[in-house]
Amino acid sequence: MSEYLMRSLMFVPAHIDKLMDSSVNVEADVLLFDIEDSVQPVSNKQVARDKVVKYVSEGKFEGRQIFPRINDRESGQLLKDVTQLTIPGITGFMYPKAKRGEDIYFFDKLLETIEYEKGIPVGTYKIIPLIETASAVMNVQEICTASKRVIAIAYGSEDFITDLEGIHDEEHVSLFTPRAMIAMGARAHNIIPIDTVHVRVKDLEDLEKNLVLSRKLGFEGMLVLNPMELPLVHQYYSPSNEEVEHSREILRSDEEARESGVGVAIINGKFIGPPFVAKAKKILKLHESIINKQKK
Repeated sequence: MSEYLMRSLMFVPAHIDKLMDSSVNVEADVLLFDIEDSVQPVSNKQVARDKVVKYVSEGKFEGRQIFPRINDRESGQLLKDVTQLTIPGITGFMYPKAKRGEDIYFFDKLLETIEYEKGIPVGTYKIIPLIETASAVMNVQEICTASKRVIAIAYGSEDFITDLEGIHDEEHVSLFTPRAMIAMGARAHNIIPIDTVHVRVKDLEDLEKNLVLSRKLGFEGMLVLNPMELPLVHQYYSPSNEEVEHSREILRSDEEARESGVGVAIINGKFIGPPFVAKAKKILKLHESIINKQKK
């Protein structure tokens, strides 16, 4: 389990005062201040940068995880984004349209240069690549290993479906394979997999169906468009009371078995081997992270 709590990552168009103001009290684990797709026309991108700098510098998001979604390397906006937004209070950046590892390596070196120039410790700013194309899905492991700054990868399904020339069907069948590949690619390299946005924002029943599948596939969090989604998202990506108690029982039984020389504990007729113990430790670590956040 990562040191980063990322059950929910909510997009906030950074050029709109009303949305920036309301995000101060939003319970999302990560705030993705958007400088990219939702910020139009292009002239509003500088407005968005200025607002992020202002709000963060004023301490309105102190203690929060802030990852602006910046523009990609072909946009003509990337240098302005990272030069102006590499300030205290920013955790890192969501990098869009990452197609291959080279894109993330390039962005890593750009951040390194700016950190050197500003006297900031190298590696301070983390990266969350956004997987939005067929090539990115096929290159997911390469993207995960392109930089030590990469702590999570997120799936952008709508751009992916457009690139694929596929159809986003009501049962989300067309998203199943890329979701599975992204989750496996991330977990293979100890990186947090973040599931795609739920585009039917007001359909909480469909959201819940997606969350059930998302957990089964191994995702640890989800991109969010509206605060109304947060209670369900947090419920499904947080351990239940039963899971927490069962995990504690597993660790107690494992410890007792070791101390008595038995080796392997048995709970309710099931052998508790190393995979069960490892999972129990991860669940309890996540539970502790959630409790610590609630205390702040």
